[in-house]
Parts: sequence; structure tokens; C-alpha cells
Amino acid sequence: MKHYYERAIELLSDNPDGLSCRKIAKKIKQEFSLDDNIDSIRKNIHNWSKQKDSVALQEACEEYGIPIDKVGHYWYKGKHISIHASNKDTVSYSDVKDDIIKEMNNYSPKYPSIKRDKIIDGHLLVVDPADVHIGKLATAFETGEEYNSQVAVNRVIEGVSGIISKAKGFNIDQVIFVAGNDILHIDTPRRTTTSGTPQDTDGMWYENFMTAKKLYVDVIEQLLTIAPVHFMYNPSNHDYANGFFLADVIQSWFRNCKDISFDCSIAHRKYFKYHNNLIGTTHGDGAKPQDLPLLMAQEAGEDWSKTKHRYVYTHHVHHKVAKDYIGVTVESLRSPSSADSWHHRNGYQHNPKAIEGFIHSRDHGQIARITHLF
Repeated sequence: MKHYYERAIELLSDNPDGLSCRKIAKKIKQEFSLDDNIDSIRKNIHNWSKQKDSVALQEACEEYGIPIDKVGHYWYKGKHISIHASNKDTVSYSDVKDDIIKEMNNYSPKYPSIKRDKIIDGHLLVVDPADVHIGKLATAFETGEEYNSQVAVNRVIEGVSGIISKAKGFNIDQVIFVAGNDILHIDTPRRTTTSGTPQDTDGMWYENFMTAKKLYVDVIEQLLTIAPVHFMYNPSNHDYANGFFLADVIQSWFRNCKDISFDCSIAHRKYFKYHNNLIGTTHGDGAKPQDLPLLMAQEAGEDWSKTKHRYVYTHHVHHKVAKDYIGVTVESLRSPSSADSWHHRNGYQHNPKAIEGFIHSRDHGQIARITHLF
């Protein structure tokens, strides 16, 4: 019997083929020429396996410093043991939720309401940094021009400041800040767009996300000194997921600011009414330009009938296209980003790089286009 037990433990300990207790029982019955039936031998082996697992469990717990009374379940495979420890002293999220919220509130920026002079002849300023592509990499050695995350940030800051400076001749009582539109160059840790297209990149994805967050915060704080801001987010093809998360982060950041409103839904087309103007924005990788006027008429509701001057600002193509359709002007915007390797190879470059803005009169629609070129 002694040899029968030792052989069973040996087979259980070294069992690369994953033999069941019944198969081990058959093997032992044959090796020891036992008269016992298979079921009897199998039950003995099953009981011995439990005893062996208990010893292995205790040894493993001692080795890794895990209290054995906090082990929830385990199973033994060959020479390895897998342990699930359940700590009864662990505090659940619900226990600390209120503390977390209180701590977050302590660090939440608070923006005081700005008392502004009443403006009679007011204007809308549209600020639209299109296709910034933070994280894109272009090298002068190949493409003739450098572009990286820092260049992207510098151009947006310079461009927005340039637009503000050029708009000083107008009385601004409302600002639209158009966000999204490939603000980030990639959407995955594998350095690809949302659909999986590989990209030449500068920096890690999380670094670029934080860079874009800081850039948006800095730009919006600057715009808030001019007039109340409406934030319009456009989902885009390079950063469909992370761009949405970024917009939500910005909305959360300014949740205590009464001078900013947000439209951060995942809808691909957004609309905003300013007196006799209806402003639409979309990335430009979806609906065709000629379909945007009728889509605006269907989607903007009663704002369509209450306005006379209607515009849709699109992005994605990195160059200027403007066309008047019946009742709606559709205009694409330039990008401040340079051509990377793929665009250089295919000849998609040398178009003007710029940050653009627009001035809209309350009664007469778009009366000025402001371009800050690089």
C-alpha cells in the first residue's frame, strides 16, 4: 500500500498530460497488479490529491507571505499552484466614494464669473484649430520640415493669440471654440489611428493626451477673458475614442465655470445659433459637403427657420475649400500640421499651414475670415 500511495503522489505531482484520477487509477492498477476495482482506486487517489494540494497550498502561502485564512479558492496543476486571496479587511469603493468626491472637489478649479460691459453691436468669434495632430512626427531630413508635439502646441498657442489680436477691431460678445478634429494623431498604444492605420509618432500616447489637455485648458482660459465660450467637439477619424475622452475631461475641468457651455456628444455634426447665424461644424470624413445643407435643415430643428446666414465648417482635408450652396456655405479649414512621411511621399503637401478664425455679425453673417499662417 505504501508504494501504491507514493506512486499516486508521484503521478499527481508530475502530470504534464493532465491525466484524470481515473486514468491514473488505471495506470496504477496495471503497474501494481491490484485486485481493487478502478472506482475504489480513483477515490483513494482523489482524496490523496486533496491532501497533497493542502500541503502545497500551505507551502506556497508560507513562501509568498499570504495568510492562508484569506485564500478564497485554488487549484493545483502539476508543480504549480494558483491562489486567489480574498482580503476580508479590504475597503470597498462605496466606503471611500464620498472621500474621493470631496478630495476631487478640493482640487477642482473654480473660475469666478466675469462681469462684462454690455455690447450693443456684438460679434461672434469662431476659433477653430483644425487637424492639429498632436503626436504626429515629420522630420526635415525626409519631408523638408519638422513637426512634433511641441511644434503643434506652439503653433496653436501662436495661432490663437494671432486670431485674438487680429479680431480686436470687433466687439466680441460670444466665442465658439471648435475642438476635436484630430487633435490627437493616434488612438491606440500600438501607434495607430482608430481604424488601425500605423502612424509616425512623437511621444507616448498618454503624454500626448496630457499635452492636448493642457493646451485646451490654456487656450480656453485665454478665450474666456474675451467673451463667454461655447465648446463644440467634433469626433474624428484619427482619435475617435481618445478625442471623446479628452473633450469630456475638458468639460469636467471647467464644470465650475459659468462662462462656458459644452456640446461634447459623440454626434458627428453640431449646431449653434448666434442671433441670425446658424453655425454647423463637422470633421469632414463622413457626410459629403453637398449633403451638409440638407442635413443641417433636418438636424438643427427650429434654429434653421429662425436664421438667415448658415455656415458649416469642416476639417479633415487640411486645405481650403469654400462653396455656397442654396442657403448654406460650406467651408473647410487649413491645418497647422506639416506633412509626414506618407503625405510627403504621395505629394500631399505645400498647402498653406494655418490656424483660422471667423467673425460673424449678428445680422449679416460671416463678415471676416482671420488666418494666422506659419
